[in-house]
Formats: sequence, C-alpha cells, structure tokens
Amino acid sequence: MKLAAATTAFKRLPITGESGPVLLELDLAKGISESPPATPIEALRSMHTPMLRTVVAHLRRAEQDATVAGLIAHVGNTALTLAQSEELRAAIARFRTAGKFTVAQAETFGEMAPDNVGYHLACAFEQIWLQPSGAVGLFGFSAQGLYLREALDKLQIVPQLGQRHEYKSAADLFMRAEMSEPVREMMGRLVDSAMQVLLEDVAADRGLSADAVRSAATQAPIAAQQALETKLIDRIGYRDQAYAAARERVAGAQLKYVERYGSGRLEALTSTLNSMPTNKPTIGVVQASGPVVLGRGGNPPMPGRQVACDRVCAGLRAAGRDKHVAAVVLRIDSPGGSYVASDAIRREVIALQDKGIPVVASMASVAASGGYFIAMPARHVVANQGTVTGSIGVLGGKAVLAQALGRIGVKTGTVRSSRHADMFGTHRPFDDAELAMLDRWLDAVYEDFTGKAAHDRGMDVEDLRAVAKGRVWSGADALERGLVDQTGGLAVAVDQACKLAGVRREKADVRPIPKPNPFEQLVPAESSESAAVAAPWELRGPESTLAWLAEAVGLRMPGVLSLPVMQLPGLLPAR
Repeated sequence: MKLAAATTAFKRLPITGESGPVLLELDLAKGISESPPATPIEALRSMHTPMLRTVVAHLRRAEQDATVAGLIAHVGNTALTLAQSEELRAAIARFRTAGKFTVAQAETFGEMAPDNVGYHLACAFEQIWLQPSGAVGLFGFSAQGLYLREALDKLQIVPQLGQRHEYKSAADLFMRAEMSEPVREMMGRLVDSAMQVLLEDVAADRGLSADAVRSAATQAPIAAQQALETKLIDRIGYRDQAYAAARERVAGAQLKYVERYGSGRLEALTSTLNSMPTNKPTIGVVQASGPVVLGRGGNPPMPGRQVACDRVCAGLRAAGRDKHVAAVVLRIDSPGGSYVASDAIRREVIALQDKGIPVVASMASVAASGGYFIAMPARHVVANQGTVTGSIGVLGGKAVLAQALGRIGVKTGTVRSSRHADMFGTHRPFDDAELAMLDRWLDAVYEDFTGKAAHDRGMDVEDLRAVAKGRVWSGADALERGLVDQTGGLAVAVDQACKLAGVRREKADVRPIPKPNPFEQLVPAESSESAAVAAPWELRGPESTLAWLAEAVGLRMPGVLSLPVMQLPGLLPAR
C-alpha cells in the first residue's frame, strides 16, 4: 500500500521565533506514550517521554514553519506497536509533502531479534542510515500463548472457568495445556494481517516488490552491507555521520526535539493561549487507556493507566455541558475488563449523541472486548490497520485453591447466610447448581454484548455473531467485517468528527476534555458532575501498590470482557 499523506488531527498554530533554521529530532529510544501519565509519580518518570499526539501535532505545526528544514529520527529498537507506527508514518508523510527532508538513523533494527515495527517506521523517511555493525531484523510477526494447566494440576489448583465462545481464549491460560485449533487459526490470521501491512508499506516506500521484501524476511537478520545492496537502507554510517550529513543540508541549523519544538517564551505563550478554550467550535478528545474498571479506579504510585468508569463517564458528561463542543473523539487503547463498567461508558456515549454531539471512536494499538464495547455505539469507528480489536465474548469463574493450600497446612472455615453466599470463594468448587448459574450468566452477558453490538453497528445479529465468539481481529480485517468504519489514526478520526459536526477542520479547536486545573485535582469533588471526578490523578493507599504488583507479574485485574493473555510483539504494547 503506497504511503499517502494523511490529514492531521490538530490545528495549525503559527509558531515563530526560533533563532535560525531548525532541524527537528525524534528520539524513539526514549519511548512514546499514548496517553497522559496516570499518577504524579508516573508524570515524573515519563516527563521526558513524548506523547504520540504531541509529536503528531508538532510535526503538523512545523509543516507551516519556513524555519524548519527537516527531521532526523532515531528509530531502531523501539517499543512501538504497528498501530503507533502507522500514525507516525502518516504524520511524516505530511511533513515530507510540505517539502521538508527526513532522515531515519538506527544502530540496528533488532540485535539477534526482530524489529519489524522500527524498520516499518524508518521506511516512511526519505533516507535510512544504519550503523556498520547493525542489521535489519525484518523477521515477521509471531504470537505466543501461555498455558498453565499441567502446572496447576501439579499444584492441585483447580480452575473452574467458562467462556463464550471458542475464540475467547483468556481462560485457556488456566484450562488448557496447549493452544487450541480455533485459537491457532485466529492468531495465525492476526499475524498474517500484520505482515501484509508490513510487506505492502515497505515495498511501496523502498520501491521493491512484495516478493523481495518477503524474501528478506526469510533471510533476517540482514547485515548492513547486504541491506544496502538490496536497497533496504540508503547509507551505512554511525550516528555522528548521519547527523553531520543532515546538518550539511541546512547550514547552522539548531537541533531540537519534536516535542520541545516551539518551547521558547514567545512560542510557549502562543501555544498556551491557543490551547485555552475559545469561542471556536471544539472537537473534544476523551482518553480511555488501560483496563476497564468500575469506579474511579485505583491509581497506584507506579505506572498503571485505567479506563476508570466514573472518570470517563464524567469526561463525556463534561463534553455534553460544554457549549463549544461540536463533536467528541473517544480515543481508546484498552484490552477491556469490567462488563458493567463498559456498559456504563457505552450508555454515556449514547446519551451524548442523543444531545446532538456526534462521537467518533479512535482505536489506538488495542480496543478489544470491553474496549470494543465502549467503541461500538459511536457514530463512526476508526482503527489503524494494525489495531488489535474485536474479542466480542465473555469469560468468568474462579480457581479452587483448597487442595493446594491444604498441602502446606492451610485450612479455611466458612459460615454463610445462604447456600450460595460463598459461591465465588476459592476454598471450594462450584456445585452443580452454581455451575448452571455461571453458565446462565455467561450466556446472558454474551447475548447482551452481541445484541448491542449488532444494534450499534447496524448488523443482523446472526451476522454479528459469526464474527464474534471472542475472536480477535486486526483493524484491517475488522473493516472488512463491518466492525469498524474506516482505517486511520487520531487525525482521521478528528477529520471525521468535524465532518459529522458540520465544522470546517481549519476552524476547529482540538483539545482534551476535561482538562481540570491543578486546584480541581487536589480538592474533593462537590458532586459526580464536578470536573474533579474526571481528574486523572488521585493519591491512594498501600492497597493500590499491591494491585500494581499483581498487574506487573501478569495477574490482570478482574474483568469478564478482557482480551486473552497473549504475547504479540509489535502489535500489543509491551507489558
């Protein structure tokens, strides 16, 4: 697929005042963030990590600045997902169309390991430099599942889990000893779809045939000299040589990080003034990143973004009260979680649209299960080709620990007010009546999910169920099956929001909603309608630290609408 210049999600701001010509720099070795920090400590830890939307916005501004000559980027060994690469590629395409030069530099694209996404991004640049000792690790994509059943049997831990249906493989982690055939089929199609995007983009950008790129994937890692000879790169050289060559193209250029571009006093004032609410029509961006949870979430002192139901709903209500908001983009980067929380957020999306404010869902790297649940009622759903989405299904149950604990001398005593009061306790298995109750509940949730999805997407229920069953899809495949409306990033979603609102793109402000001031983040909320409810930061007690530790070792917070536990390097964000 030929890389096309994409429209952008951010307004053009006349930033001037840089002293002399500017060469922008993008260092992706520092990582990139999809959403703002979730806690004050995370804000300190990530203060030098640029946000994806900030990079895209500043490249947009730089397009119109005659003092900006070009861009040089450090792109090797990044932790980007394919979806993030797609969004950056679109921004770089626009930047190049404005007549700016671009250079990508890497020590290596993977050191005895794949770096498909880093190379995919590098191909969007006019020129690729690779260190002499480096290589192109264009191996292709893979997927792995983890299966604990045999280990649990040895520990005498008995999993009692149900799922709807065969592709909803989150329970397989505990219930199976190996990958099932339906899951193998699903994962195979997912990596094939990602590889197709990679092949088409690399072939178009490098002027190669798809067969040549596919052949390269069978020979990886490809040494620098061979990569040069096969036109996978343009120059061999170290970082200092790449930077020197870039500086030669614009004498006396000042080097400046993209995220710091326009950060001088005058420019900062201009940016601050322009970011303040105005009388212009506004496209509000409501962020939903992390597992979907009830309430305001439990923000630990370490990183841990959550789609906290109360916060996201408050943000959507705030958008509905703002007379300047013409449309909302719900930016989703979530593997799902709580069914009830997802349903509450879906209701707020519908309520906002009932007020005449269209909502466009913008899927980032992942919007699956509960993440898809909150996207599906939007007037228009946009996903990158490499987005991981779908997973319309449900799971639930428990693990019985009584035998395992008994082996080490731990016993429990129970009193209960009714027969099923301790149904979900780990000290005993479900009885037959409780297993039947669990099955009825899973069926009811699945019926509700698929019914609402069919309604929201304007599909026949049976057609929707054919692509449900817990199956995960790439954004490209989801488009073909009617689960999304368009492929593209946040920029495309904002353009569509403007179209639905009847607003000219260049006349619209784009800003996060809500954006409470620091005082609102510190004082208690007066009611559930207060802006402080949607504040992203809240200091919590030591129990939140334990929650973070559980998440860190892979024990995802409970939620029946959760993406299966899987390793998809280059597609899902690293945990």
